[in-house]
Amino acid sequence: MNIDMIRAAAARLSGRARRTPLLSSPFLDGLAGRRLLLKAECLQHTGSFKFRGGWSAISALDPDIRSKGVIAYSSGNHAQGVAHAATLHGIPSVIVMPADAPQLKIANTRALGAEVVLYDRAGGEDRGAIGQAISQERGLTLIKPYDEPLVIAGQGTCGLEIAEQMAEAGIENAEVLVNCGGGGLTAGVALALEAEAPPLRVRPVEPERFDDTARSLISGQIERNESESGSICDAILTNGPGENTFPILQRLCGPGLVVTEDECLRAMALAFLRLKIVLEPGGAASLAAALFHGGDLQGDTVVAIATGGNVDPSMFTRALETLD
Repeated sequence: MNIDMIRAAAARLSGRARRTPLLSSPFLDGLAGRRLLLKAECLQHTGSFKFRGGWSAISALDPDIRSKGVIAYSSGNHAQGVAHAATLHGIPSVIVMPADAPQLKIANTRALGAEVVLYDRAGGEDRGAIGQAISQERGLTLIKPYDEPLVIAGQGTCGLEIAEQMAEAGIENAEVLVNCGGGGLTAGVALALEAEAPPLRVRPVEPERFDDTARSLISGQIERNESESGSICDAILTNGPGENTFPILQRLCGPGLVVTEDECLRAMALAFLRLKIVLEPGGAASLAAALFHGGDLQGDTVVAIATGGNVDPSMFTRALETLD
C-alpha cells in the first residue's frame, strides 16, 4: 500500500464518488469542548464510504475478468457499495450476508442489483468458505471488505478529501476519529493524511467488547474478538484487524478509543437534531468518541468520520428516544 495507489483510486473515482462535506454545529462544539467537524460519509452513494472501495476495486480489474462478475461478503455497507459499483459497471454481483443483518441493508443490497446469499453468522457458518465456493463455481472475483489493497486505496480517498478540506479551512492540526472494523478505512485515511497532512493524527474508534484494534495497538500483535456479532454497531464488527491493515495502523495511528452502545445511540440522536443527518450505530461511534471522550483527545480540533447511515427505523427510533 502506498499513496500512489490512493491517488490512482481517486482518479478512477472522479465523477463517481461524492465529495462529502465537513459539517459543524456550535452546540456540538460545546459538548465536545473543542471544534468538532463531522465528515458526512453517510451522504456518500449507498449511504456509506464503502462505495469508494467497491468502485476502486472493480474499476481496476482487467475487463475480461471483471465481465464475469464479482462476489463479496458483508453485513451490509460493503455489500451495498460493491453491488452498486457492479451494477454501474454492468456486471453481476453476489453478496454473502448474515441472516441477522439489518433488514434495510439486505433489502437495499438486492435493490442495487445483487444476488444475496444469506448465512447463519450466529450459528457459526463461515462466510469466507461460502464466498470462496461460489467464487470458484461461477468464476467471480472476490472483493474483500477491508483487507484488500485496492479497497483500502478507495477508502483512502476519503482521507485525501479531509486533507483538502482542512487546508481550505486553514486548520493544520487535529485528531481524526475513524470508525474501525477490519481497518480498511482507518488504514487508507492514515496513509492519505501521512502524505498530504502529516499533523493530522488518526485514532481508531470501536464499540465496547469489540475493541480488537485498540487491544492490538497496545499489544503490538493482532488480537481477536470472541465473536463477530452481539452489538448494535454491526457495521464495524470483525474478528480482528487485517493482515494488510494492521501494520499501517500500528505505524500511523494513535491509541484506539472505545465507546458504549448508549453513547452511539446518543450520538445518532444529536447528529439528527443538530446536523440534520441520519447515522447508524457503527457510523456514529467516532462522533460518540468526540462528544463523550474528550479527555482522551488532544488539541482544539477533532474530525469524526460519520461512516454510514443505513439504519432500520426501529433502531433510529431507539436512538431518538435518548433525547427524552
